Amino acid sequence: MPTGPYATTEEFVSQFLEQTSRQNPGWFTFAVVDLTRPASPEDEEGELAGMMSFMDTSPVHLSTEIGCIVIFPEYQRTYVTTNAVGLMLRYALDSPEQGGIGLRRVQWKTSSANAASARTAERLGFRHEGVLRWHMIFKGGDGKHKVGNGKALPRDSPAGDYGRDTVILGLCWDDWEGGAREKVGGLMARRG
Repeated sequence: MPTGPYATTEEFVSQFLEQTSRQNPGWFTFAVVDLTRPASPEDEEGELAGMMSFMDTSPVHLSTEIGCIVIFPEYQRTYVTTNAVGLMLRYALDSPEQGGIGLRRVQWKTSSANAASARTAERLGFRHEGVLRWHMIFKGGDGKHKVGNGKALPRDSPAGDYGRDTVILGLCWDDWEGGAREKVGGLMARRG
């Protein structure tokens, strides 16, 4: 993720939730809760498994991005990510009559160094659309456990900074209506 890491819960709340998610009206962060597990101190319905956000949501352009995905290690490579993203896709792309909000586009951005994220998106029906070269600079990235694009920075760049290339994938309403809804539903039904 471009943000973090966070050393404490308080740091996460003040730097991520308060300064990022809650400050932007187009950003909605959701807790991912595994309802198949017993209740936890964080959630009486199940066990907290991570978080995901709708980002850069535009009511004008009927679009959003699924991002800032954090799935805790014990839930990685399980049904949790598939089901959480599937629920977000249903909500975003289904029509209001179907219980959704009827967006036209959902995008997924990931670092070019994060092939697993791109594979997850493609498995869920997203299509590779391109790469934004030098999309971000991670200031002091080496001290924050960031992974850069592996390319040399310009001569005058501060030591420890990293550049990021960003892969963009998209899933649009016509993909959704043309079979992606059923594909995602089938993946969610496998659960295990």
